[in-house]
Amino acid sequence: MAPATDLSQVTAAILAGGLGTRLRSVVADRPKVMAQVNGKPFLAYLLEQLSTAGCRSVVLCTGYLGEQIEAAFGAQYAGLKLFYAREPQALGTAGALRFALPLLTSDPVIALNGDSYCDADLQAYWHWYCEGQPVASLLLTEVGNASRYGSVLIDAETRVRQFCEKSANMGPGSINAGVYILRRAVLEMVPLDKMVSLEYDFFPKLVGQGLMGFVTQGRFLDIGTPEDFALAEAFFAAKSHA
Repeated sequence: MAPATDLSQVTAAILAGGLGTRLRSVVADRPKVMAQVNGKPFLAYLLEQLSTAGCRSVVLCTGYLGEQIEAAFGAQYAGLKLFYAREPQALGTAGALRFALPLLTSDPVIALNGDSYCDADLQAYWHWYCEGQPVASLLLTEVGNASRYGSVLIDAETRVRQFCEKSANMGPGSINAGVYILRRAVLEMVPLDKMVSLEYDFFPKLVGQGLMGFVTQGRFLDIGTPEDFALAEAFFAAKSHA
């Protein structure tokens, strides 16, 4: 497989299998990515971001109530061709990508968490990746208080050196913004049909093995709690009127 040289040649994946356990008041009857934010599903903003960046093909890694996503978005959206990989059981973020690998037809692959959004320039992230060709990379964004997320430490060459667990009073730091560019060979290392997390099981093992981080100042939003959901609603409402 020839390496992709442009985002139009890259297959993107969105991890859309989340249950939304803490968001029951908002998504009691639907997958978390289908939560309505400023009048449309949260997933739509992620797809539009990928389309704007130049991507043309996206695999949606679905699970819980995945048929609702397919019914809503079908085979194309915003100039993107959409494909679906529905997990037979919960496989975690790394396991979901490994399950979807037959549909991920590029090398590398760009993957996004389905329950967060970073207002970052994905083209800039891609060009940075192409210059260094790391085996795997994380999009990192600066926040004023990393206590809720944990932080990621990189060195002067942008190599990831440490994942710092969540703790009170962490202060400012770089956090994992949930956007990854990964070589296929990395995804092939994930065991098939097993629950594996990118964040907790997989990336820590790649420290010192070619894992790098690209730092952006883009605003980070997630919809993991009702409070953060309200912030996302306000952000996208303001963005639509800008």
